[in-house]
Amino acid sequence: MASSKDYLAFVLEQLSDLRGISYREMMGEFIIYYNDRIVGGIYDNRFLVKPTKSALDLIENPRMEIPYPGAKEMVLVEDIDNREFLVELFKSMYSELPVPKNR
Repeated sequence: MASSKDYLAFVLEQLSDLRGISYREMMGEFIIYYNDRIVGGIYDNRFLVKPTKSALDLIENPRMEIPYPGAKEMVLVEDIDNREFLVELFKSMYSELPVPKNR
């Protein structure tokens, strides 16, 4: 099942306090970037982030889920209504995210 553009719009609105948020559509799902680094994505209308130490520390009782068959597990972000939490989550994760490779 592909993710809806309405769900994407809601997540992007929740992240609108952060500069540098972007996304890329990929096979009906959406990859979320923060200052050009992949933080996670929207898969089947679930907001999942990379399992960095910060994410695992900040998310209470983190629930791991697979975004699509064959992928590595990611952390489900259930508290997407809390804008302040999302900003804190992204900022804390940033230094732990891989730097994009030059093409």
